[in-house]
Amino acid sequence: MDLSYGQAAEAFRKEVRAFIKERWTPQSVERSDMKAYVAAFRKAATEAGYLYRAIPKKWGGSEQSPDVIKAQVIREEFTRARAPMEVPGNGMNMLVPTLLERGTEEQKRLFIPPTMAGDYIWGQGYSEPGTGSDLASVRTRAELVGDKWIINGQKIWTSQGGKATHMFALVRTEPDAGKHDGISYLLIDLDQPGVSRRPIRQMTGESGFFEFFFDNAETPASWIVGERGQGWNVSRTTLKHERASIGSAAMLGNQFEKLVELAKEMTRNGQPAIKDPEVRQALTRIEGWVMSHRYSSYRIMSNAIHGDEAGIISLMMKLLLTEIGHDIALTAQDLIGDEGLVEPAPAGTRGRGPEKWLDQIMGSLGNSIAGGTTNIQRNIIGERGLDLPRDLAMERGQ
Repeated sequence: MDLSYGQAAEAFRKEVRAFIKERWTPQSVERSDMKAYVAAFRKAATEAGYLYRAIPKKWGGSEQSPDVIKAQVIREEFTRARAPMEVPGNGMNMLVPTLLERGTEEQKRLFIPPTMAGDYIWGQGYSEPGTGSDLASVRTRAELVGDKWIINGQKIWTSQGGKATHMFALVRTEPDAGKHDGISYLLIDLDQPGVSRRPIRQMTGESGFFEFFFDNAETPASWIVGERGQGWNVSRTTLKHERASIGSAAMLGNQFEKLVELAKEMTRNGQPAIKDPEVRQALTRIEGWVMSHRYSSYRIMSNAIHGDEAGIISLMMKLLLTEIGHDIALTAQDLIGDEGLVEPAPAGTRGRGPEKWLDQIMGSLGNSIAGGTTNIQRNIIGERGLDLPRDLAMERGQ
C-alpha cells in the first residue's frame, strides 16, 4: 500500500507551507487586532487558491478545479500551523454547499459572500418538539401570502442559536400533501419581530443550543431553496454535507492523541495510568479503530480521485466516528474517575487536565444525534448499502 501523495503533491505542500510561514504570524499581532488579521489572512489565502476552492470567484471564492489531493494537503498544512481555514459553522459546512448545488443565482449572490465573511451566522431549523429523528413529521408551517411566506411554529436544538442571524429551516407548506412531499426549505432572517429565541440549559450548565418561536414571521417568497414542497430532497443535500463535516478522520485522530496524553497525566496504582495493562489494552483497541477509520477515509479519497464510488463505507463513516468517539469518552471518564465530578472550568479559562474532558464526555453523546441519529444511520446502511427491506416501524412512524 502506497500512502504517499506523489511528487507533485509534495511540491505543492512546500508551496502551501511557504505561504503560511510568510503570511501567518499571529505572535506578532495584538489581541485586539486579531479578528482583522485573521480576515486578511483568509482573503490572502483565498486569492492564492487555498481557501473557498469550490466557490466561484464572483461570489468571493478562489474557483479552483476539484482536486482531492491538493485539498487534503491544504488541510494538513493549515492544521499543522494552526492557521485558520474557512469560517467555521453551519453556514460554510452545510448551507453554502447546499446553495451551490440547489440554490438560485440570486440566493448565491445574497447569502454566500456574507456567510464567507462571517457576517451571516446560520442556525439549523430542523428538529421540533416531538419531531427529532423523523424530520418528515415537522409541523412548523408556512403560508404564501403575496410575495412573502408567513411562518408559525417552533424549532428546537439549534446550535449557534445565540449568535445566529439567519436560519435554514424545514417547514410544511403543503398541508394536504404526503408526509415527505409537503415540506419546503426556507431561508429566514432572524432579526424581526415575529422571531423569538430562548436558550436551552444543558446538564453541563451551559447553553449551547436554543429553541426558536415563529409567530407570523416573514421571509420573501424567493428565499425558498429548491421547488415548493420538495424541501425533503434539499435537506438530504444539507445532511450529506453535515455528515461529511462530522465524520472527520483528522478530528478523531486528535481526540485519540489527547486521550493518550490524559493517560500519561493520570495515575493508577501509584504510577502513570498509561503503564497499567488494562489502560494500554483499551488504548490499543481504540487506536485500531481510529486507524481503520483513517485508512477508510484514504480509501474514499482514493476512489474520489479516480472518479469512483467507495461503496457502503461512505455511508458508515459518520456512524463509526460516533461510536469511536463515544469509546474515547468512556475511556477518558474511566481515567478521570472521581475527578469527573469536579465542576468544569469557567469559559475562557484553561482548567486542569481532567476538566478539559468533561464537555467532550458529554458531547460524545450528542454526536449520536447530530447529522442524523445513530438508529437512522443504521437503517440507511441496511437499506441503501445492504439492500435489506425497509424498517416497517419507521414506515409507520413508530
